Amino acid sequence: MTKRVLITGASGVLGSAVYDAFRAGPHTVLGLAHSRAVGNLVRADLTQADDTRRVLEEFKPDWVVHCAAERRPDVAEKDPEGVTKLNVDVPRQLAMLAKDLHFTLVYISTDYVFDGSSPPYHPWSEPNPLQLYGKSKRDGEIAVLSVDSATVIVLRVPVLYGPAPKNSDSAVNILLDVVEDQSGKKYKMDHYATRYPTNVLDIASFLVRLSDLDKPLPRIIHYSAPEPFTKYEMCLIFAKILGLPHQHIVPDDSPPSGATPRPRDCHLSTKETEELGVEGGLGCRKFEEWWIGYLNAVQ
Repeated sequence: MTKRVLITGASGVLGSAVYDAFRAGPHTVLGLAHSRAVGNLVRADLTQADDTRRVLEEFKPDWVVHCAAERRPDVAEKDPEGVTKLNVDVPRQLAMLAKDLHFTLVYISTDYVFDGSSPPYHPWSEPNPLQLYGKSKRDGEIAVLSVDSATVIVLRVPVLYGPAPKNSDSAVNILLDVVEDQSGKKYKMDHYATRYPTNVLDIASFLVRLSDLDKPLPRIIHYSAPEPFTKYEMCLIFAKILGLPHQHIVPDDSPPSGATPRPRDCHLSTKETEELGVEGGLGCRKFEEWWIGYLNAVQ
């Protein structure tokens, strides 16, 4: 079914993938971006409530996929006011607009709403974030789900990777720079926390197929690839693919101290998601397999 779909954060790693995926179908799509509004993207400051309302009233979306957020835990800790405005106040405003303008809001959240002490986590599991970033996303969830009569879906996802303008745009892609730095510099790499890196192209495809479901959807949905890796293990995979030595990368399996707290294992259960009956299921591709194809294509 053809829909009018608006994507916020459409210049980011996830947002651009979602934007391209919906544009590849029969949908009418509008992408909003703030600092990198290039091409067909429309520049928008979502913290300006009146301007945001005007854009949405003019476009009349059926779905809004809200990808814009402050996603960097270290940055969030240094600017609590800014992260609250972007990760809590803006989603609340969008949920109120969803109620007024009768569209479905998809709020992208994170596995970091959990403390990582008792995985796997289900959609009904009680959040207990360890740091400001996770708390802001948890508060964003509460904000959007608390707007009566708004149609809202919270989509929780883990750490993301995929095509990106810069490797620093992804906590996974940036590890390529570490592996490729053969200058002699030593890197201490996390071998404590288990992550489930998930490809943004897979999430984007899933969202398009989810939008085709002609039935009421759960208010909280989990999407995650199943393969577990530490950051150190991801570096080993990159080193193997690139044919580079990795002796300059030293595994660190001790719990983080002093730095922004990171949960140990926030594995998101996708059992309930698989039971939704989305055509093609989750459709997660394998981590190493995708990187082999991608790096061979760009080299």
